[in-house]
Amino acid sequence: MTTTAPAAPPREKPYRTRGSADIMKPSLGGLIAKYAMLLVILAIMVFPFLWQLSTSFKGASENIYDFPPTLIPQDPTLGNFAEVFRTIPVLDYAWHSLLVGVGTVLTNVVFATFGGYALGTMKFRGKWVVLAIIFSTLLLPGEVTLTSQYLTVKSLGLANTLWGVFLPGAIGAINVLLMMAACRMIPSDTLDAATIDGANTMQRLRHIVWPNVRGMVSVVALFAFIGAWDDFLWPLVVLSDPAKYTLTVGMEYLSSNFAANPRVIAAGTMIALVPIIVLFAVLQKQFFKGVEEGSVKG
Repeated sequence: MTTTAPAAPPREKPYRTRGSADIMKPSLGGLIAKYAMLLVILAIMVFPFLWQLSTSFKGASENIYDFPPTLIPQDPTLGNFAEVFRTIPVLDYAWHSLLVGVGTVLTNVVFATFGGYALGTMKFRGKWVVLAIIFSTLLLPGEVTLTSQYLTVKSLGLANTLWGVFLPGAIGAINVLLMMAACRMIPSDTLDAATIDGANTMQRLRHIVWPNVRGMVSVVALFAFIGAWDDFLWPLVVLSDPAKYTLTVGMEYLSSNFAANPRVIAAGTMIALVPIIVLFAVLQKQFFKGVEEGSVKG
């Protein structure tokens, strides 16, 4: 006696069919419009990067301003990248940027966690005054405080040093607020129970707070590193010795010396951008997990 396999259930359509009561799905026209809009936004955001990447591989005989633009080089070459390495000490500048970036990540993670825990879970007099001050710093553009920051760094004897580049970014107000939001998602009953059981502040941070904010910590770390790596104006103001330049400031030398050859400038831009792309590709799961999570793990 032979048995026939049960028929596979029909595949569910991603859009709402006529007469369907499932309002959570878009109509067919709405679905098409959504994907069309996503493609337009993707083209606007990604095309400049692709054009810059293509330009960095094009030789001197190719016209980079063709219309419509050609994104695939006809005669690809690595000569533009070699010219960048011959012109500036890329590895030294990248090492300086890495030192500043790693230091910024460490201090932001530690201090933002402490500050976020205090503001998000503790009650103390003057808490709203502290929050108002932190919020007010977000309203001021960086150029407004540039002079005062430089005078402070100079008075500390840190001008023209990597310490001077690192210090103003050691803790970011937005990172404190992000960690505060993450800490506020932890039920107060859990922290109160730990306090009754005799846990001190550091034990609560280690065993309760930290396991539940690690996702947000990855967000803070990624933002802090990207901000430190891409910063241009502040290192340009603080550093006067070319031997101490960070990578972004060093790349500006290409713009001033190779203005007539945008291919070399594009190659330098790609060199500076590669570490950020690699870092985000590695941490993207933790990044999106940190954005989404907010409940206490069992």
